[in-house]
Amino acid sequence: MRVLVTGGAGFIGSHVAALALGAGYEVAVLDDFSSGSRGNLPRNLHVYEVDLRDRERTWRAVRDFAPDLVSHQAAQVSVARSRREPLLDTQINVVGGLHLLEACSAPGVRVRRLVFASTAAVYGDLMEGERANESLRVEPRSPYGITKLAFEQLLAFWSEQRGLPSQVLRYSNVYGPRQAANGESGVVAEFFAAARAGRPLTVFGRRLAGDGGGERDYVYVQDVARANLLALGGELPHFVTNVASGRSTSTRELAERIAALVGSASQVEGAAAREGDVERSVLDPSRVEPHLGPLTPLDVGLRETARWYREG
Repeated sequence: MRVLVTGGAGFIGSHVAALALGAGYEVAVLDDFSSGSRGNLPRNLHVYEVDLRDRERTWRAVRDFAPDLVSHQAAQVSVARSRREPLLDTQINVVGGLHLLEACSAPGVRVRRLVFASTAAVYGDLMEGERANESLRVEPRSPYGITKLAFEQLLAFWSEQRGLPSQVLRYSNVYGPRQAANGESGVVAEFFAAARAGRPLTVFGRRLAGDGGGERDYVYVQDVARANLLALGGELPHFVTNVASGRSTSTRELAERIAALVGSASQVEGAAAREGDVERSVLDPSRVEPHLGPLTPLDVGLRETARWYREG
């Protein structure tokens, strides 16, 4: 069986590719290397350096590799950048995704299943104590969340009208080894970089400076990769499945944990709330837990991430 992983040189995609190889699949990675790294790639896989916005080259790569299964991880993933450049977000996350869908359902191509990496951002802001399950209303508050939801809907259309079986995995805040700290990355990577450099760890307020910051649901990248393998194998029964821990952690608590793990003297500093930031995002993992089993506790995942930064 052949698996094509788009965005397979990136943070999450490289973990999916490595796990698929270990499970005995023949694997190809399609990536434009704008943010992914060849250093993330395991050996013994095919590599197509392609930007999904290039329709012809996307079609050519899919025809050449002839995948049975597709894990679609490639995306513009920065919420902040989506606010600055909504057209770019749409070109990559919607138009690029459509090029992939067209290629996967072209004559002579026999893709059995496509798994799409979506996001908690489709739910928008949650009430205190609420965990978003898959049937909750969707109210994205950024172009990033809007484009991810749009592609979910396109995927449902493609599945029903074009006969391409597909599934959607909505990730909460993914963290772990290989996550780059580049200013557009997740807060875990940014905090590790700051703590290791002795810089202050800045916690943007949930509503006011110094209030502890937003609440997020952090899920370890290996758990996300395992969920992708289950979905590719047809072992998750629903079209949409949250991949999350279901636990809420404040940004200040996260910063303090990371500073302690690194043994850093860095100060944790409060700052004003940022315009457009979601105050609270926590997902209900009830659909995935029976199939995935116990998820990695945050303390364990952060220790593994700290070890990777130390040894890297």
